[in-house]
Amino acid sequence: MPKIQNSPLVNYILSIPSPHEQYLHIECTFDVGSDQIEVFLPSWRPGRYEISNFAKNIRGFKIFNEANELVPFQKSSKDSWIIDCQNTHKIKIKYQYYSNELNAGSTYVSDKLLYVNPVNCLIYIEELFNKPIHLQLDIPKNWQIATSLETLDATLTAPSFEVLYDSPFICSNKLVNESYTIGQTKFFVWFNDIQDIPWDRLLNDFERFSKKQIKDFGEFPSKEFHFLIHTPAYKAYHGVEHTNSTVIALGPCYDVFGRLYSELLGVSSHELYHAWNIKTIRPKAMHPYRFREENYSRLGYIYEGVTTYMGDLYLLKSGVFTLSEYLKELEQQFQRHFDNPARFYTSVGDSSFDTWLDGYISGAPGRKLSIYVEGCLLAFVTDFMIRKATKNKYGIEEVIKRMYTDPSITASGFDESDYQRIIEKTSGISFQSFFDNYLNGTHSYEPILQEALEYFGLEMKLTDAALLTESALGIKLAPGKGKCRIQSMALGSPADMCGLRIGDDIIGVNQMKVDGDIENWLRYFNIADITLTTN
Repeated sequence: MPKIQNSPLVNYILSIPSPHEQYLHIECTFDVGSDQIEVFLPSWRPGRYEISNFAKNIRGFKIFNEANELVPFQKSSKDSWIIDCQNTHKIKIKYQYYSNELNAGSTYVSDKLLYVNPVNCLIYIEELFNKPIHLQLDIPKNWQIATSLETLDATLTAPSFEVLYDSPFICSNKLVNESYTIGQTKFFVWFNDIQDIPWDRLLNDFERFSKKQIKDFGEFPSKEFHFLIHTPAYKAYHGVEHTNSTVIALGPCYDVFGRLYSELLGVSSHELYHAWNIKTIRPKAMHPYRFREENYSRLGYIYEGVTTYMGDLYLLKSGVFTLSEYLKELEQQFQRHFDNPARFYTSVGDSSFDTWLDGYISGAPGRKLSIYVEGCLLAFVTDFMIRKATKNKYGIEEVIKRMYTDPSITASGFDESDYQRIIEKTSGISFQSFFDNYLNGTHSYEPILQEALEYFGLEMKLTDAALLTESALGIKLAPGKGKCRIQSMALGSPADMCGLRIGDDIIGVNQMKVDGDIENWLRYFNIADITLTTN
């Protein structure tokens, strides 16, 4: 990051005096120039397109003047405060932020780790949004700091809140890192508290997919990039994109370089592609980000769907994945699509808009699609259509490159018409019906998926599920031992026609008690003549 010459007007001190309480202590000092100001905490974070209500984690909010006297204030919304600053030129705000969740987008405190996403815990003042900021960390002297921010000892510097909110950091005495360089960009890979890292293999694989992405775009958007990787002891899979870094949470740690290694490569390639697609080129609705309100966009199929498709494709194109490994990932996207009855009711564009409505939870059955899954499959079809029309001269990667090199898009963002225009200019054919029927409509994907697969020399075969609960009854059970709870159900399936409901617990088969062994009982009896008992 460039060095900042002027003294910052905003100073933070972060400390963790009682790590067991898991509260991050925050002190913010800044100059004021009016009798009344309003301070805000962001309501959401980029990369997670839902209202997050971070202010629910704040306690002990107090304000002091230069004489260390309490200053009156009142809350003006769920995450903003109006402060009376008469006869005050500098104020100090103190509060504590509850930090007990460790994922790629959270803030977390323990006696061994300080992990901060500034966007969810540091307040801002609109008048000072573009002013430089100092962040002083009160941490043990033997702790390292992993971040893309300029760092001097235990002080971090950001040129603005826009940059600060896009720059998470990890502090620990168990951080390790290695690096590789491609062109003018140095890439750092950080891990915290994990053993036996296969650095040679890992750096070789990371460098290969990074190099291939950069070759297709012609350049990397920044001079430095950090992979900040958490490996908790429990099951985790999460990644969040930033301009100069990404945070990844993957666990359990004992499997990260074993059965989860392909997941590590997949999420890392995905998040790197975001450096171009969403961090450098954004929808107009998010240019700039508005942190106090929803930034509604129907284009999740581009910023998440295309990224999902390209992230895995670059692992294949770079030779990191074999064809069979790549097809396994693509097969999962197909399966998720056909398992979701919402495809009959809503479009991926509507589902993108509605991430702000109920976030990323499953929500009402059959109501919404995944912008990752549906966007990936429609990117796959778009890629096929472009390649077919141009006799393989271009693919969808050329479309995103042209968006990235379009100065009007990098300056002010893009909308759907920009995306369609560039696709059509690249391919030389109309995509109007594709946008109407699939991106913004509910036409069945099956015909266009079959056509795309055939073009690439692939075939989709339908096979019966291995589990009788799925193949014979048409239900999926919630994971876990004990109760056989119905998690989802296929429309028109035997279970659906018999009036079973999502959330029902199957407790018996033909009057025989089920105790985690429903598959055995279904195989024991004639599947065409069974009676289920539920509650």
